[in-house]
Amino acid sequence: MADENITTHTAPDGSTHTTVIDRGTSSSSGGGWMFGLIALALIALGVYYFAGMSASEANKNNAVAAAAKDVSNAAQNVGNAANDAASAVSKNN
Repeated sequence: MADENITTHTAPDGSTHTTVIDRGTSSSSGGGWMFGLIALALIALGVYYFAGMSASEANKNNAVAAAAKDVSNAAQNVGNAANDAASAVSKNN
C-alpha cells in the first residue's frame, strides 16, 4: 500500500493549493547485495593470493637456510679432514 500525504493550503484570498506526496512502496532489485557479494569474493581471492605468495616466500627462505646449513656442515667436514691429514703427516715425521 502506498503511503500518501495530501496537504491543502487555503490562501487569504480564498484560493487553494493542494500538495500530494506519494511515497510508493520501495522495491529493490538486489543490485546492492550482488555488488557487495562480488566485492567480498574479490577481497577473499586477493587475501588468498597474497597469503599464498607469503607461504611461497617462506618456503624459499627455508630452502636457502637449509642449503646454507648444508654448506656449513660440508665446510666443517673439510676442516676436520684437513686436521686429520695434518695430524697423520706430523705423526709420520
